[in-house]
Amino acid sequence: MIDTRVRVYNPWPYRFALVNAISTLVLIFVGGLVTNTGAGLAVPDWPTTFGHNMFLFPWSQMVGGVFYEHGHRLIGSIVGLLTLALAIMLWVSRSARLPRWLGVVAVGAVIIQGILGGLRVILIETGSELAVIHSLLAQAFFALIVGLVVLTSREWEDGPGRIGVAGIGAVSKLCLLTTGCVYLQIFLGGLLTHIGDWVIAHLLGAAVVGIHVWWIVVRILRLQGNRMKLMKPAMLLIGLLTLQLLLGLGSYVNRFTSLEIPYAVFSRLALPTTHRITGALILAVCTVLTLRASRLLASSEVIAGERVFSERVRA
Repeated sequence: MIDTRVRVYNPWPYRFALVNAISTLVLIFVGGLVTNTGAGLAVPDWPTTFGHNMFLFPWSQMVGGVFYEHGHRLIGSIVGLLTLALAIMLWVSRSARLPRWLGVVAVGAVIIQGILGGLRVILIETGSELAVIHSLLAQAFFALIVGLVVLTSREWEDGPGRIGVAGIGAVSKLCLLTTGCVYLQIFLGGLLTHIGDWVIAHLLGAAVVGIHVWWIVVRILRLQGNRMKLMKPAMLLIGLLTLQLLLGLGSYVNRFTSLEIPYAVFSRLALPTTHRITGALILAVCTVLTLRASRLLASSEVIAGERVFSERVRA
């Protein structure tokens, strides 16, 4: 007997993933505030906060750097709980195998991230190196959660349909390569922020990312077939890249030159923090593009295989 039951789309895993992604972006933002205000060691102990249970620390004492550092810990705990809830939701809702196991990976990653954040406080002598790893893992975790948002969406559940897109193979590879370049650039930015002396490498990385982003747009414009699922995020990527370059220029002028810019006190905090968030968003959009392109590639390969098979049958 053939099972004719239609699988009903469950939106809850997608909603959990979306809330988790937004919360993670907020966490990265607050982490940037911690770094750029020098509040990384404002709380000298871990997992306690000045001897208090982290969740019972008096709000009245959250002043100065303690406000940023302790707030970062609290938001990190919220993200950890949301990640655990997402992983459970993916298994309970009987989602596809890939999202379920990525949910397990996300739980492991958020645990490791929390431990790294604590070790940065305890192992002061290795604080800079741990800070780079901590920030790098945060960006990878954010990209993972964004990937889960895509994989649990109705769009992914329904599939791209029977659409053959000529040239999608090259676009898929380019999107993956660009995502790797963006992640490497984030790594170089972390070295520049926490260790210094990586200005030239970071500037060269920005040029490489810029070339790849424009290359993606050109490739997508040349595609034959349905390309709107790729064109919209590609245009968003161009906008984010332009903003990122301007923020990077402002951050460079602020940190490495003697030029005065308006509202210097505010800009010293706002520019690098916004620069970090924009970098995370660029990585997220590249992740979305990579997944969508791979989905279209799989569909095109199936259609091409069916055509070859039918031609052989006719022959």
